[in-house]
Amino acid sequence: MADHNARYISNLTRDTYALILAGGKGSRLHELTNWRAKPALYFGGKFRIIDFPLSNCINSGIRRVGVVTQYKSHSLIRHLVRGWGHFKKELGESVEVLPASQRFSDNWYAGTADAVFQNIDIIRDELPKYVMILSGDHIYRMDYGNMLAHHVETGAKMTVSCMSVPTEEAAGAFGVMSVEEDYRITGFEEKPAQPAPQPNREGYCLASMGNYVFDTEFLFEQLRRDAETKDSQRDFGKDIIPSIIADHNVYAYPFENSTDETAYWRDVGTIDSFWEANMEMVAPVPQLNLYDQSWPIWTYQEQLPPAKFVWDEDGRRGEATNSVVSGGCIISGSTLRQSLVFSNVHVHSYGQIEEAVILPDVEIMRHCRLRKVVVDRGCVIPEGMEIGINHDFDRERGFRVSEKGVVLVTKEMLEAL
Repeated sequence: MADHNARYISNLTRDTYALILAGGKGSRLHELTNWRAKPALYFGGKFRIIDFPLSNCINSGIRRVGVVTQYKSHSLIRHLVRGWGHFKKELGESVEVLPASQRFSDNWYAGTADAVFQNIDIIRDELPKYVMILSGDHIYRMDYGNMLAHHVETGAKMTVSCMSVPTEEAAGAFGVMSVEEDYRITGFEEKPAQPAPQPNREGYCLASMGNYVFDTEFLFEQLRRDAETKDSQRDFGKDIIPSIIADHNVYAYPFENSTDETAYWRDVGTIDSFWEANMEMVAPVPQLNLYDQSWPIWTYQEQLPPAKFVWDEDGRRGEATNSVVSGGCIISGSTLRQSLVFSNVHVHSYGQIEEAVILPDVEIMRHCRLRKVVVDRGCVIPEGMEIGINHDFDRERGFRVSEKGVVLVTKEMLEAL
């Protein structure tokens, strides 16, 4: 592979339009997505999941972006308008919201391919040479410019970003590819029970990250063909990719090639994986470095006062160890350990909070004990309440306890007590 100089990459990214698919429901997150789409879910103390693919685009030099929305998109659209609406179209840059609007049929988006097909006229108006289609619900950092260069240099019509995943982890969860030595894709199965093994790496397979690069006209041809195909599920993984790999150059692009750092990618699609990924952020040196100024993660956040820790008495000391605490928080006479706390959280005195992910605008009253919990936005935890200490008691009160013992708490659950 040739060295990729900045000028070469910038020419490719300038000719690219990115479409982020952000309409997912995220049903495995249960009550966390009752009122918001998965890409709008909070992550890492101050961000939303959608901020990661958007920041990857901007940092990679791709400045023309559309965000496709559908399921319960109000909070997502509000975030996009507030945090990403400042780009200047006249300067060749924009982040546009593309709600499901039944442009080509009377139906809502029937699948990932249909979501792109129904916006085909908007893509055409941008006159891109390449179209990048991105999943809007994963946490990762990736330089898309290198993937574009790989796409061009291999002569591919389509390129699929992939990563090595343990076979047992991929089974039933990811699209899995079979490839030749040069990474040309020879087979693709969507969420197989027995994934095809990765060449020369026992116990691993190549899983699709849901990110694709297409030559624009080739994409349009395949979308039109798929729209006319009876019984198609209108999905890239289930329909488009399997139908083209025999007759066209379709290549896999290893995510590891996109960065000099250890590749980090998380699908935070369950309560457990969401909690675990947030907990990784409190490590002394997390694998995902949110403090790297060379690759910033952009977002919208209101202007807030600094976090404050008050009282210094035996049994009533405001303190946090191995924790992340965001702006606007007041930790008043309670102890936080190994926890991640979002904005505008108030923890009153005499409490013990451990291994907790606390979303914004939560108030935790006095004498509370929380352990291994996810507390949704706007909750008020009553005085003296213990959560995560006795799971049988948690279930009796209507809280959700995950397979790995993470307890989810929402406003509706508390109101039902």
